[in-house]
Amino acid sequence: MPDRGSGPTGSRIRVGRPSRRARTLLLTLGVLAVLAMAFVMFSGFWTELLWYRSVKYASVFTTTLWTKIGLFCVFGLLMAVAVALNVWLAHRLRPPLSAMSMEQQNLDRYRMGIAPYKKWILLAITALVGLIAGASAASQWRTWLMWVNGVPFGQKDPQFHMDVSFYAFELPWYRFLLGFGFAAAVISLIAAALTHYLYGGLRITSPGARATGAATSHLSVLVGIFVALKAVAYWLDRYGLAVKTSDFKATGNWTGLRYVDANAYLPAKTILFCIAVICALLFFATLWRRTWQLPVIGLGLMVLSAILIGGLYPAIVQKFQVQPNEQAKEAPYIEKNIQATRKAYGIDGVTPVDYSGKGAVSNASKQRAAADSAASYRLNDPNIVSPTFQQLEQERTYYQFPKTLDVDRYNGQDTVIGLRELNLSGVDKRNWINDHFTYTHGYGIVAAKGTETDASSKGAPRFTESGLPAGGDLGSYQQRVYYGEKTNQYSIVGGPQKELDYEQDGGNQKTTSFRGKGGVDISSPLNRAAYAVAFNEPQIFYSGAIGKGSKILYNRTPKERVEAVAPWLTIDGDAYPSVVDGRIQWVVDAYTTSNGYPYASRTTLGDTTADSLNEADNQRAVVAQQNQVNYIRNSVKATVDAYDGTVKLYTWDDKDPVLKTWKKAFPGTVLPKKDIPPDLMEHLRYPQDMFKVQRELLSLYHVTTPDQFYNASDAWQVPNDPTKRDNSPVPPYYLSLAMPDQSGRQFSLTSTFTPSGRPNLRAFMAVDADATSKDYGKIRLLRVTEDKVDGPEQVQNKLNSVTPVADFIRDMKGADSTVLYGNLLTVPLDDGFLYVEPIYAQGRNSEYPLLRKVAVSYGNKTGFADTLADSLNQAFGVAGSQPAQPQKPGGQQAPPASPTVKQALSDAQKAFDDGQKALENRDLAAYAKAQDRLKDALKRAADAQDAADSKNGKGGGTSTGKGSGGQG
Repeated sequence: MPDRGSGPTGSRIRVGRPSRRARTLLLTLGVLAVLAMAFVMFSGFWTELLWYRSVKYASVFTTTLWTKIGLFCVFGLLMAVAVALNVWLAHRLRPPLSAMSMEQQNLDRYRMGIAPYKKWILLAITALVGLIAGASAASQWRTWLMWVNGVPFGQKDPQFHMDVSFYAFELPWYRFLLGFGFAAAVISLIAAALTHYLYGGLRITSPGARATGAATSHLSVLVGIFVALKAVAYWLDRYGLAVKTSDFKATGNWTGLRYVDANAYLPAKTILFCIAVICALLFFATLWRRTWQLPVIGLGLMVLSAILIGGLYPAIVQKFQVQPNEQAKEAPYIEKNIQATRKAYGIDGVTPVDYSGKGAVSNASKQRAAADSAASYRLNDPNIVSPTFQQLEQERTYYQFPKTLDVDRYNGQDTVIGLRELNLSGVDKRNWINDHFTYTHGYGIVAAKGTETDASSKGAPRFTESGLPAGGDLGSYQQRVYYGEKTNQYSIVGGPQKELDYEQDGGNQKTTSFRGKGGVDISSPLNRAAYAVAFNEPQIFYSGAIGKGSKILYNRTPKERVEAVAPWLTIDGDAYPSVVDGRIQWVVDAYTTSNGYPYASRTTLGDTTADSLNEADNQRAVVAQQNQVNYIRNSVKATVDAYDGTVKLYTWDDKDPVLKTWKKAFPGTVLPKKDIPPDLMEHLRYPQDMFKVQRELLSLYHVTTPDQFYNASDAWQVPNDPTKRDNSPVPPYYLSLAMPDQSGRQFSLTSTFTPSGRPNLRAFMAVDADATSKDYGKIRLLRVTEDKVDGPEQVQNKLNSVTPVADFIRDMKGADSTVLYGNLLTVPLDDGFLYVEPIYAQGRNSEYPLLRKVAVSYGNKTGFADTLADSLNQAFGVAGSQPAQPQKPGGQQAPPASPTVKQALSDAQKAFDDGQKALENRDLAAYAKAQDRLKDALKRAADAQDAADSKNGKGGGTSTGKGSGGQG
């Protein structure tokens, strides 16, 4: 026997051993890689399941998961079987080799090449198309659940007399099935044709017949199935006309049938359906006739009919019947659209009430007394005083308040409120332990009266709850804030590592350890490993700071928690905190929506709910709501406990069929309305985003007569925020006020309208926002009958022209301060409108604004003083105060100091007069030019006066404030 260690044989043995080791190593690495990938996938699934279990909504996770798996398997298998069956059938119907032409014989080498692998190739192809189809079907889990659990609306569309549930729940599912059928037919047809060609059933270049009889029959049946599906599509398209969106020059966005749809497209779709059925039967007849002559003729007829009947004929009807008399032709369909849209958005009960707007000729002292009871005027603007809260109540740099505070009610008073949330960017020493173990939560609520300021602090809010720990009118409650709008990072709590609770003056630190019900336990090695992979943080697995009792908190904002446990809801952009039964509860309004309400016009939530406050704080915006809807209800009120993250969903609109459908799909997830605690009920309010959607629709759909709607002669618009310069819509304001038909003040949400393209006030809208009120949700709409009532932007310009205001701004500029305009509140008063605006000043070296003045306007009366009472006294000329009348640009109490000032004021006077004349003539372009000239002239006058004052040693000058978008 030769020596294995030497010679050629030995060399081969020495080379072979490393090769086996290499294969073993590669195999081991491959197995480890597969296991690693499997564990990564398992980690995502496992951590998600653990989270849902922690919030007690595991049924949502399992229902959604099993629905997706079921759809994936069923439709993936159907697609795979359909393709595999047709490939197998095409192979079985192949002609004998002897009958093959030279063209097919040339393909023999390809057939021979795939012969050993044809089963695997078939399996791979069918698996691929099955996976794609299954994944597409799994994404339709919402459509499936709505179809299988749908409940009737009890309302029928005016054209086909089908229940609205057919369009909202059934039609989307039928369209998905139809699309799946088309995909299966096309893919099967392609696969079968390729197989027939490869095995001789189809010929391209060979003389004689292009296809065998078997191939002809097989492919004809597949084409027939496709055409039959097209017939079904034509039939469903008839119903689709009721929810079709089109451009209508009279109103822009239009949903539902118009004259041309009902009288041209609808009969055309019916005719095309019949033609498609006949054409499909002709294709099926090839099983006996074995020729494509008749089917091809039928297919050509169908295509020609689709062009002539489905395209040309409706165009002729539109051109020669509708356009010459469009208003009369479209009137019945406009009326259907109006009725459906008003019902779909919950504004069908809103009827405008005429209101002069000019103000009654009453005793001034009587009007002054009425002004006190007309509203609870909020002087602390939640969009401006956040820096004041931050400076006075932040206490530590690692706390923060939202940029826009919230408005709630406590002890019957409107209250501005904000949570002291965690801000890790303010931590001096950033590391993994500090970020995730030590600094874990915020602490306490800070609240201030909306209507008062603290006299001792010269304009700061009067706090009713403040300090660290917080104390005041709210009593005793759990102050730790583990879940909040600004809390985006994960925290690990409850284990060996103590958390910083709060730090008192003198550096005395209090520690705590989380003992709430929320969070996911990560004391086990499996859970730690899963979260280490899911969060891409290895220290979670081996850190000694994690031990018995450790929990991980994540998904900590109220919005994402509610979205996770109820993925079928649309969430309002503004969650707000309230103290309820000794706990801080985030209140989250949630909506059920649909895109399938027949005849109701669509709106895009993200665009409709945008305003100047959204831009100030993007967290408040409705972020992922760019889908169009044409039905919305505030059907759910949700709460998120700020300490332990407990999520509760309460039924609010128990008549909503969409909510009923989802409650059937996810039983037990939404609690009945009767379970809402009384203490919570006192803090529930009408949601802002719902109100914004309704006011946007009411700007057009307050009109109920088709002719007026078509002409858009009374179209309204939401005015721009006069305190901003970016042309953003004015936000709605929560305000306690008394509408003309109310005997006392009611917590309400209010807004104004101006005519389309004009700045005058046209309407005032208010909804009863107090959930404990019997009139909750009732929308009151005052239609201003006078033409020349000033709108918000005009009032702002008028206030800026008052001499005391100009002097104040000049003095602030001289003191190197910035002027900030607060919310311009509008309140109905004695057949007119009272405007109230707080004005703040912020010094150059000051980090927060203080309330300095209050401006009011009522008709042609204005007031401007340190307090609201004095300003009202000035405006109404009572209590010995002289009213501060709006000055025309040329009116001054003292003569100008120089000829330059005189000339500038003369120019301003002319610009002012030209602007008023342009307004009377409704010439907006001329009005805008006059306003530009007015501003330029006033600036020249101010600059010249500053120069004169400086020369005389007086200092000063006029300015227009900026911050908060202030406008001069």
